[in-house]
Amino acid sequence: EKTMNAFLDLLLFLATLVYSYLEAFVKLFVPVKRKSVSGELVLITGAGHGVGRATAFEFAKRQSRLVLWDINKHGVEDTAAECERLGATVRAFVVDCSKREEIYSTAEKVKKEIGDVSILVNNAGVITAADLLSTQDHQIERMFEVNILAHIWTTRAFLPTMMNNNHGHIVTVASAAGHFVTSFMVAYCSSKFAAVGFHKALTEELSTLGKDGIKTTCLCPVFINTGFVKNPST
Repeated sequence: EKTMNAFLDLLLFLATLVYSYLEAFVKLFVPVKRKSVSGELVLITGAGHGVGRATAFEFAKRQSRLVLWDINKHGVEDTAAECERLGATVRAFVVDCSKREEIYSTAEKVKKEIGDVSILVNNAGVITAADLLSTQDHQIERMFEVNILAHIWTTRAFLPTMMNNNHGHIVTVASAAGHFVTSFMVAYCSSKFAAVGFHKALTEELSTLGKDGIKTTCLCPVFINTGFVKNPST
């Protein structure tokens, strides 16, 4: 039975993968009309390296105004400097996304000093790869604080204005680990399943409230070489 379940999980994973690649292939020839993000105020958490940094560069190239958050001062300032070189206006903040009060206080500063965030990219994430019993309590807490609770705090901070304007976009950077499980990442998978659930529930709620001008996107990458995990394999 265990072998059969593993086989079915693998089939489901492969089917999802094939569907995603086919969808991407079709979009090469029938591109979806991209919305303009020029002039939008985009806030990206975890912008100091990896996916967050790459995302910041793409928004900078498209003339967005940027607000970059990261716990790493050197990293976020490097990203900001490169975005400025690309022609964007940028403000960088050192923020620990595991701390709710730090998120709320910095969000207030952004609203007062810069303006209304119209695109929120919840990208900050942490991972500890170890079996459940070897993972320390504080590591488990931090994964949930950053990988899902931070999404909720930032959304609660910036959603009211989006609701008033019926305009905005909330991006949840989750993971393939939010759909498919792997050993030695029990807490991480759990936090990413929560992120996927948050995205789905928020999307449904916005629809129920008739806020059709607020869009949502969930990004679920597989392994990306950002330096988080050394020599990943599953």
